[in-house]
Amino acid sequence: MKLSLEYLVKEPKIKLDKNPLLLLIHGYGSNEQDLFSFAAELPGEYYIVSARAPYDIQYGSYAWYAINFDADENKFSDNEQAKTSRDLIAKFIDELEANYPIDAKNVTLIGFSQGAILSYAVALSHPEKVQRVVAMSGYINPEILEENHLKNSFSNLKIFTSHGTVDQVIPVEWGRKAKPFLENLGINSTYKEYPIGHGVSPQNFYDFKHWLL
Repeated sequence: MKLSLEYLVKEPKIKLDKNPLLLLIHGYGSNEQDLFSFAAELPGEYYIVSARAPYDIQYGSYAWYAINFDADENKFSDNEQAKTSRDLIAKFIDELEANYPIDAKNVTLIGFSQGAILSYAVALSHPEKVQRVVAMSGYINPEILEENHLKNSFSNLKIFTSHGTVDQVIPVEWGRKAKPFLENLGINSTYKEYPIGHGVSPQNFYDFKHWLL
């Protein structure tokens, strides 16, 4: 089945008329295998789909958008590519619902790093497509949200945000801005920190799984 993004899928152990979806969105320079290693540990009633980012950066590594450095080694994101990926993920959700018996009212995005940044962008731009987000080690980039996102209703959206306090890739200060940003939009959110770097600790995994249930 050819959809807009390459992906791996784990079918639910418990087949319902319509099953909920967990869509895993990996970080920069990784691939669809990365978060899929969690799949066996996640609840059995879900379709678990792990998507591969569209931009190939060699050797089995992919990105949702380019991260460029200027002459002073300042990092900046290619926001146009990020918006393209945001729209691709939104379209991919529709395609999954068209091709699998997925409950469109029970869709969760689980993103890490660049995948978390995109998960926020998709959910805040298209809250009608996504009900829950787990955003780990990322941040909200307002520049890649749909221009009219403030007109959206966020009443069905719940977000779990987490960050490592010694993250050397995305500073924890950036992660901490998410909760006030989301609260300002009236979104139900949970924020947790862990004494780790840029990664997912066992406690982090346990906490978001518990939150999902």
